[in-house]
Amino acid sequence: MHTDTEYTILDWSNIIDTVKSGELGFSSTKELKVNDMKYRMIDYSPGYLADHWCQKGHIIFVLEGELISELSDGSSSILSKGMGYVVSDHLSSHRSRTDVGAKLLIIDTI
Repeated sequence: MHTDTEYTILDWSNIIDTVKSGELGFSSTKELKVNDMKYRMIDYSPGYLADHWCQKGHIIFVLEGELISELSDGSSSILSKGMGYVVSDHLSSHRSRTDVGAKLLIIDTI
């Protein structure tokens, strides 16, 4: 993690959404990069299922809705508003899905 970032305001209001299809549903993402960090505000549609298993490390915080985080070992966790998780690179293959939709803040390294 970058340790010498100056005070930086993250203004999401001027960022254009990027829409991407999942295996089911879609995601709408706003992304900001500051030094070696990436900050994403993501909205998952109801019925969303990611189109890949991710090996990247993240800090994920659920702002709205409910997220189901699936691990490749078959386990899963249900995360609601105010919850989140942390995972390091290459330690757990994971993917996201949601039945009702979810809005997330995701922070990771570039």
